[in-house]
Amino acid sequence: MSSTTTLPPTMKALLQEEKNGPLTLKETPTPTPGPGSIVVKVLANLLQHQTRGILSGEAGFTYPVPMTPGGRAIGRVAATGPDTTSLSEGQLVLLEPFIRARDDPDMWIFWGALEGTSEGSKKLFAENWRYATFAEYVKAPLEVTWALDEKRLCGQLGYTVPELVQLAVDVVPYSGLKGIGLKAGERLVVTPATGLFSGAAVAVAMGATVLVTGRNEKALKKLVDAHPKLVSSVTRTNDVDTDVENLQRYGPVDAFLELTPKGAEGSTHVRAAFGALKQYWGYRWHMEVGVVD
Repeated sequence: MSSTTTLPPTMKALLQEEKNGPLTLKETPTPTPGPGSIVVKVLANLLQHQTRGILSGEAGFTYPVPMTPGGRAIGRVAATGPDTTSLSEGQLVLLEPFIRARDDPDMWIFWGALEGTSEGSKKLFAENWRYATFAEYVKAPLEVTWALDEKRLCGQLGYTVPELVQLAVDVVPYSGLKGIGLKAGERLVVTPATGLFSGAAVAVAMGATVLVTGRNEKALKKLVDAHPKLVSSVTRTNDVDTDVENLQRYGPVDAFLELTPKGAEGSTHVRAAFGALKQYWGYRWHMEVGVVD
């Protein structure tokens, strides 16, 4: 059912108007919802450290300009489209950036960052979703809009709206851990464990005990201090046999989550994690790669 709310005619948005150029604050027309979409009033955005590299071209991401970056945000539904059935005006929602074509799920884009690799995905980005969440209002696909229980999250648990943006990060490792069937009581290796999408907190929330690995002892200690009964740390030596022995010291390892960042080429952490896994038919391993060639 379409919304009856009147949106303001214009809004402020950050635009990149030239490839690798600066962001400029502009007055632009406020978007309107259509089939399969809603308009959200943006309350909080996630600013990732990769954003600078994406906009400067250093990350190797391609997209057309003008473009508004963003993609992970919290907001309120400002207007609904003609086929919106469950979301309502004023509802608190989470937006995330992985958009698939409705008629071909193999075609995908990262909203506000990457146009994909096919001609179809490039068309999807350029003609539909080149303006993401670094704006006062944003037109969002229903498929990447998630209703939040505001009463529970903010009223009972005391989270603020900006804090809820963390949910957009947590769903990334959660999807991987769910995919490999992580169960409560199992032991999981997370490597490297100190990046944005480390997944250690998500694994703990799913009931697992976690071995976090990395080279930064200070950063690893913060993870252990946050969950002292459920998280242990292993500092990588880059000697595979030593690292395997150190991981196995805590007991059998059921699975591992691997999140390779840019610059991890040549590291031995994957071999060490494999070596520490239980030796039975079918390894349980999820990889999320952040390297762009």
